[in-house]
Amino acid sequence: MKPAIIKYLKSSGGVIFRRGNDEIEIVLIAIKNGNLWTLPKGLIDNGEKSEDAAVREIAEETGLSGSIIDFIEDKSFWFYNKDKNIKFKKTVTYYLLKYTGGDVGNHSWEVDEAKWFPIDAAIMKAFYKTDKAIIQKAKGLLSEIYQEKS
Repeated sequence: MKPAIIKYLKSSGGVIFRRGNDEIEIVLIAIKNGNLWTLPKGLIDNGEKSEDAAVREIAEETGLSGSIIDFIEDKSFWFYNKDKNIKFKKTVTYYLLKYTGGDVGNHSWEVDEAKWFPIDAAIMKAFYKTDKAIIQKAKGLLSEIYQEKS
């Protein structure tokens, strides 16, 4: 068997939040027939900045617009496409975005559902450990931000 081809992918996305009645909510998207809840993210287009890709992907996948207020973290992982014998290393850059408008009902056809969750419920609902860790880190950033403003 030939050694696998290695390809590198770069994606961007993040945590979009809103604050109301002393509760912070974030949006997760459902994929795979609504069985898997995850953070919105997608590939960075050629020549596109990571920040612009995050805003675009979140808008496409959730129907929401937002403005970046902070960088959260880069996460990398490997996956393998057996049919094509390609090993991928994907790096996702995550940002924290403040909700500025839109409606989750206007999400992309690629997504089964987009829904607001209280941040602690989102941590429990998120399927991937990476997403749980990113949301937890976003929660820490938000508590610092809102503590400073109090």
